[in-house]
Amino acid sequence: MTDSLDRITTEYIDAEDRIRLSGQYADGAAVVIWLTRRLIQRLVPVLLEWLQQQHRQDVAVPHAEILQGWAQQAARAGLTIQPPVQATAARSAWLVDSIDFTPAPEGVVLTFKSANDQRAMLTLPAAALRQWLNIVYDAYVRAEWPRAVWPDWISEAAVPVQTPSVVMH
Repeated sequence: MTDSLDRITTEYIDAEDRIRLSGQYADGAAVVIWLTRRLIQRLVPVLLEWLQQQHRQDVAVPHAEILQGWAQQAARAGLTIQPPVQATAARSAWLVDSIDFTPAPEGVVLTFKSANDQRAMLTLPAAALRQWLNIVYDAYVRAEWPRAVWPDWISEAAVPVQTPSVVMH
C-alpha cells in the first residue's frame, strides 16, 4: 500500500547535495524523502510536458511560451507561506530510487519509491504542480545546479519583478 502525502516541504540541503521532501501523512506522521539531481532532471521534463499539453489548443509556439510564463508567475504569486513539515519528526527517511508519473485530467500523481519498496504518493493539481516546480527551480538556483532542463518561462517567472523606486525632490 502507498501512503498519500497531505503536505510537503521541499528544500535543498547543501550537506547532502540533494533535495529533501519532508512529507506529512493524513495521520500527522512525517517522512523524509531524498531526491537526487539526476532523478529530478529526469522528472522535470515530464512534468513540464504535461503542463504544456494542458494549454495546447492551436496556440502558436511563441504565444504558448507567453501563456506558460503568465501561468507560472500566477502560481508563484499564489504561493502562500505555511509552517514547514518538520523533518525531525519523520518516522522514516529514505532515498528515492524511482518515481512513477500518472497523469490525470485534474493534475498528476507522483509515486516516490525506494529500492527497499518504500512508497509515498503525492497528488498535485495543475496549480500546485506549478507552485512545486517553482520551489524546485529555486532549489536548483540555491544548489548552483545546471539549469539547462528548465525552460525560459520557468526561469523568467522566478525573477522578482522590480518596482521602480520613487524619487522625490
